[in-house]
Amino acid sequence: MKAIFDERQWKHQPKYFMANGAILPNPEQAERIDRLQAGAKAAGCAFQAPDDAGLGPIAAIHSAEYLTFLQNIYTRWQRMEGAGEEVIPNIHPANRSDSYPKSAIGQAGYHQADTACPIASGTWEAAYWSAQSAITGADLLLGGERAAYVLSRPPGHHAFGDLAGGFCFLNNSAIAAERLLAAGKRPVVLDVDVHHGNGTQGIFYHRRDVLTVSIHADPERFYPFFWGQAHERGQGAGLGYNLNLPLQRGTDDAGFLAALEVALQQIRSFGADVVVVALGLDAYIGDPFKGLAVTTPGFARIGAAIASLGLPCLFVQEGGYICDALGDNLTSVLGGFSGA
Repeated sequence: MKAIFDERQWKHQPKYFMANGAILPNPEQAERIDRLQAGAKAAGCAFQAPDDAGLGPIAAIHSAEYLTFLQNIYTRWQRMEGAGEEVIPNIHPANRSDSYPKSAIGQAGYHQADTACPIASGTWEAAYWSAQSAITGADLLLGGERAAYVLSRPPGHHAFGDLAGGFCFLNNSAIAAERLLAAGKRPVVLDVDVHHGNGTQGIFYHRRDVLTVSIHADPERFYPFFWGQAHERGQGAGLGYNLNLPLQRGTDDAGFLAALEVALQQIRSFGADVVVVALGLDAYIGDPFKGLAVTTPGFARIGAAIASLGLPCLFVQEGGYICDALGDNLTSVLGGFSGA
């Protein structure tokens, strides 16, 4: 299996985020790259650098206003007297229809949903090449590859069209799906991260040309809290084209695989001809976020179940945080897919 990664993705080095009112070390550390690369190579992946497809495929998902913000906010932030070393918002609009301010502080609040997406000097460049990696992965499938793995870091599935959040800036999985759609494919985004793919849902929620499916820990008491319930099925033309399968905290392999079978049936009924897997590995029982209880062998069964669709598949890395089994879990899911 081919794999895609760009060395410039190392440049995003977030220091902090806030949880439970405390300022903590940011868990989305660049060290994830080494562990994920090792896991992918153990599964037989050969890495290559992405091509540069420019801003067009990114702007097909994200607004020009938002992309301008991401490219310039760090420089603007540093001009402010007494500014912190990272762009972290401290005020938010009550509604997305409220006025759009000119100040860096106000725009940070408008474009950053929470305190878990700090922007530093290398964030835009890393996010840009993370997205380009996903675009190249989509192009590999269009060129005839059965599957490819994208080490997209920073991740993307919490990013809306004009809003960062949850360690995410550009929605790599959505960008890849849109790339495939533009080439005449009928894509589905299958999100298996422990956290609901709220940004991906929001991007496609009023559309019927991309099916979005998310299996995740119940958000009633778990991030992202405000999205991810089963009754969220899409709106307007998109009604019936979004499927959420929230799971009770601590759900094990059997429970996750049962939900996955429901998801696969919906994918078959949609008539998808290509699958973008938003591959979170944080459903693992030993992940620091402790939402679900999937085991390392369980990830192999997940990979094999996805392979049973018989469709080209692009694995785009989402969550999965520093723990001893991170690389092994990636090896397991990719090996399970390839061996099916």
